[in-house]
Amino acid sequence: MPPCVSGKADLTQEERGFDARQNEERRGTRPMFLAPRHFTYCYVTKWNNCEVTHAQDPSIRERREGEGAAEIGSLEDHYLFEIPNRQKRSSERSHEHHAALSTHPEVHWFEQQVAKVRTKRDLVKPLSGPFKLNDPYYDRQWYLHGGGHGGFDMNVISAWKKGFTGRDIVVTILDDGIERDHPDLIKNYDPYASYDVNDQDNDPMPRYDNTNENRQLCRSLHSLLDLVVFRHGTRCAGEVSAVANNSNCAVGIAYNSKIGGVRMLDGEVFDAVEAASLSFNRSHIHIYSASWGPDDDGRVVDGPGPLAKKAFENGIRFGRDGKGSIFVWASGNGGSAQDSCNCDGYANSIYTLSISSTSEHGTKPWYLEECSSTLATTYSSGAFNEKQIVTVDLHQRCTETHTGTSASAPLAAGIVALILEANPDLTWRDVQYITLMTARPEPMVDGQWVTNALGRQVSLRYGYGLMDASRMVDLALQWRTVPEKRICVAPSQQGQDDMHGARHVATVSTDGCAGSSDEVRYLEHVQCRIEMSYGRRGDIVIHLTSPQGTRSTLLPRRPNDLSSDGFRGWPFLSVHFWGENPQGQWMLEIENGNPYSGELDSGQLLSWELVLHGTGEQPVRLKNETSTTTTTTAPTKIANTVPGAFTKDVTGDTTHVLRPTILKTLCHEECVADCIGLGPENCLQCKNFINQTNGVCVPSCSDGTYADNTTCKPCDLSCRTCSGPTLAQCLSCYPGITLHAKFNTCYTECVGGTYSEPSGCLPCHGSCKTCFGPEINHCLSCQKEKQLFNSRCITKHSWWSGTQKSVQGIILALISVCALLLLIIGAVLTVYLYQHRKLCWTYKYDKLPCHDGEDEESAVSLTYSIGDEERKVSISYPNSSKDSLAT
Repeated sequence: MPPCVSGKADLTQEERGFDARQNEERRGTRPMFLAPRHFTYCYVTKWNNCEVTHAQDPSIRERREGEGAAEIGSLEDHYLFEIPNRQKRSSERSHEHHAALSTHPEVHWFEQQVAKVRTKRDLVKPLSGPFKLNDPYYDRQWYLHGGGHGGFDMNVISAWKKGFTGRDIVVTILDDGIERDHPDLIKNYDPYASYDVNDQDNDPMPRYDNTNENRQLCRSLHSLLDLVVFRHGTRCAGEVSAVANNSNCAVGIAYNSKIGGVRMLDGEVFDAVEAASLSFNRSHIHIYSASWGPDDDGRVVDGPGPLAKKAFENGIRFGRDGKGSIFVWASGNGGSAQDSCNCDGYANSIYTLSISSTSEHGTKPWYLEECSSTLATTYSSGAFNEKQIVTVDLHQRCTETHTGTSASAPLAAGIVALILEANPDLTWRDVQYITLMTARPEPMVDGQWVTNALGRQVSLRYGYGLMDASRMVDLALQWRTVPEKRICVAPSQQGQDDMHGARHVATVSTDGCAGSSDEVRYLEHVQCRIEMSYGRRGDIVIHLTSPQGTRSTLLPRRPNDLSSDGFRGWPFLSVHFWGENPQGQWMLEIENGNPYSGELDSGQLLSWELVLHGTGEQPVRLKNETSTTTTTTAPTKIANTVPGAFTKDVTGDTTHVLRPTILKTLCHEECVADCIGLGPENCLQCKNFINQTNGVCVPSCSDGTYADNTTCKPCDLSCRTCSGPTLAQCLSCYPGITLHAKFNTCYTECVGGTYSEPSGCLPCHGSCKTCFGPEINHCLSCQKEKQLFNSRCITKHSWWSGTQKSVQGIILALISVCALLLLIIGAVLTVYLYQHRKLCWTYKYDKLPCHDGEDEESAVSLTYSIGDEERKVSISYPNSSKDSLAT
């Protein structure tokens, strides 16, 4: 770049801040970043008067006379000096030229440029291996044809069918150049959106050598020197603007847009190079797409320098005729190093549309960085067995292997081109609103979604979800420009604070600058500027909680960051509080994320403040006017259109593209009158019911809720449907759980007094304690006052009970009668036998029983003696002989 001198008024407050930080470094203060600094031979200066006196610095005069002066991009009054005959890179500053510029009366600010490492965010893969380049086909663009998990895609074809293809929108790729003569780019190539900053000419063609590699990229990836292919910018350009229906390759998202390229990564990258690229032809270019940034190694905290920051700010203020340039940025590929894109000052900027990636299966790619600054997501590559992105490649070829967040950002840039065609009056803030309000969380299965205070789902991985081109176009057509942005600063009053224990908590209360011209009632971006020291920066974990209860992680643990520098006013950004009211107490939590050292040590929270960006009035109001069918004029030859995308009526030299009639309003059908967005959660008044839990308008109360006037209130968690909030007001239960109709309660088993049926636990008959059915004769057990008889429960004092007792009495009576008869019969028989001498006995010992003295021969007399006394016993055997007796 040529040398430079010119004039400008006094420094802005922010520039003075940059100057102060530079002076700190000049005094020997330790730099914030770990990467070594390499000072170049270039100086950037800002002058007070165009009439410069050169006598005070001969080197300035020599360069002035030799080559003249030129501005840095579109940055007014900022110029670059190249010191002749000096070493191109040095580890030390040039003290000689520092002294000359410091004493120059017309120099208000200067900086010796430092070479930066800027890594392109595709995934570096070897030229050989399991992946090979194939001829791409339109039907292989799975992210356009429902190829995502659950049949999702980015709904681009629907936007095409509505007639929006990016016509007249200019996109430029800030990268390593683009192959402008590629057959899929040449028709859309725009030379006014292209420049070569590295070689200082108007041709952005990439540099070819034997490996097609980018030397600057290889310097930052030493171990992969021979594997890095110099194709990055060309691939990104093809994703945006590859012409439609070209048999050589696929279709760009905005296939009728104009495409350019700024070649700026194939050489030394320093602040002035970035500023020149970011501000190049901002009155002509609508969208800048960048898929690069600081090293994604988990160790660096780095961002744009003062010139690049000014380029961002000027682009927002003056780009697109004051509506603001759109900067689309890849969030980073440092996931495997556990890096966070909140430590990347480009993705972490309020001015960029930070885009993340998801795989075809709706899961987190291994390279994804998590951070609270990510706004939305598009598809890209995932694991090695998952599909990747189809686009153009070097040497007029095509590829199906574009990867990383590098592939996601151009897809987002193409979608933004569609909505700018639909509504060219959109500002840079309008684009961010439309992006987050239409993004869909459903396609991602592992988003770890958090519902913020407004009921929106948001994720550290995916922002507000997958971009939806059709919904974005619809909303853009009905969009009214948001009110002017306000900024309210809420500094902490706690001062320096030592951090001890497992968790340090600090708070700040704010009224949102109420009553002033800076009052913020509806938040957009929230920046938390933190000044802190800590022994090992990577162990720090930071959370911020809003007054309405939304908790956002500003910084996860980064185990590779061993720096002891802490943070020097680093502005951590969160978009998770979008739309909330900032009034109240905010809570900052700082933790030690190291699992082996759970307590904070050797650290101080020096200061912190909140920078609240937003509006003082409701920012979203959609148009309600009825738009008739509109007609736009385009060139006669529209060779690159998708058949069936829209109706064409060719008359004379022009083709009238008939776009579909816009409905009266794009408010959801459940809204009455106005709304603040497309969804049923954005209604200002509901037509039927409003869900109390999430504020969504619904036609009827769904499972888990019951109607209370026009509000759907939540049932008890055990109920599927209910008549009220308690657990005893269930009307039905979820599968696997049974409803006890008697108690209106959901249980996993039926309790007493009920029996199980597929429809639930039904009550037994009133007489049963337990049962197997509803009838009176289905009892299994009875209540205390009843008894079971033949599966029935009967009263214990019933007729049958008395009859039973009577039967028992009769039986006992019969038994008694029978016993008496037996006694009588026994007595009669005994008398009879006695009378007929069948039974004989006597009480006399001198006779035998029944012996009357008549039969002498039948008697036997026995004589025995006891002592001196003799006794005689006679035994009579009438039928026996005396001889048969033994003595």
